[in-house]
Amino acid sequence: MVKILTYFIAIFFLFGCKNEEKSSSEVITTSEISIKKKENFGIVIHGGAGTILKKSMSDSLETAYKAKLKEAISIGYEILKNGGTSLEAVTHTINVMEDSPLFNSGKGAVFTHEGRNELDASIMDGKTLKAGAVAGVRHIKNPINLARDVMQNSEHVMLFGAGAEEFAKGLGYKMMDTSYFYTQNRYESLQRVLEKEKAQNEKKVSFEDPYIKNSKFGTVGCAALDKNGNLAAGTSTGGMTNKRWNRIGDSPIIGAGTYANNATCAVSSTGWGEYFIRSVVAYDISALMEYKGMTLQEAASEVIQKKVPALGGDGGIVAIDKDGNVAMEFNTAGMYRATMNSEGELVIKIYKEE
Repeated sequence: MVKILTYFIAIFFLFGCKNEEKSSSEVITTSEISIKKKENFGIVIHGGAGTILKKSMSDSLETAYKAKLKEAISIGYEILKNGGTSLEAVTHTINVMEDSPLFNSGKGAVFTHEGRNELDASIMDGKTLKAGAVAGVRHIKNPINLARDVMQNSEHVMLFGAGAEEFAKGLGYKMMDTSYFYTQNRYESLQRVLEKEKAQNEKKVSFEDPYIKNSKFGTVGCAALDKNGNLAAGTSTGGMTNKRWNRIGDSPIIGAGTYANNATCAVSSTGWGEYFIRSVVAYDISALMEYKGMTLQEAASEVIQKKVPALGGDGGIVAIDKDGNVAMEFNTAGMYRATMNSEGELVIKIYKEE
């Protein structure tokens, strides 16, 4: 009898321990899932889309572009990793590219027909749907910062030219001498386009001359998801080489060049602005997700590979959705682009075939 009782007690403790181990395991697993969900964040950037061909790119220039893309996205990634907001990550990431002469934004901005640099930028907060933008500014080192101040420190969404700079002065911005934005290669690009334009007018070259067409491209942008589940996107550009009459493209237009909504995704565009405005590209991607239930990749492909080309335009986007999924979609020969996820995995690409 004693042996039987001892046997049952042993069985009871054996199963009790297993259940306790299982319960403990379940607690750990749930905790791990919770941490993983909390730690979900990511960032994606672009540095412009267009006829970017490997055969036309020197090894040293390719290395320089990849190094600057890595530097820019790493700044944003560290902000997100340390619990910073998506707005902070977008702003500081774009600052790195605005300060680099490699990109058509800030220091590396292209020249207008009159030989000036006119800068545009926009930013949007996916949590509040607030947005800010500036267009045609000429003395602002980092236009994305001013766009953010328009969003956070004014009752407006977009400010233009002298008015935008007056607003900036009231906030203590340093007005840069226009010589800061001068880069020799951008100036020479304008001269080549002017020569092509003159030849066009004399009917010596086709109106489809690829150099003139692709002088339209060049922009930088970023989209990010932070640990709190908030999305943000921003875009900054010098516009189009040889642009006239204070032309404004899609970059400062909310819904075309930039859009962010916590319910769907955050998007930054680059390409032929007139077509991106007409297609309301950034918002259209979000709308397809919200109203048609498409994934981010499906929506991005629909807009960039079908809708924009159907109108005659080209370019690309980078985007991230509320779950951290990323899209880097373009219909040109290349797009400077990079992404990092919450695991710290870095992807940098330039050409279409990559």
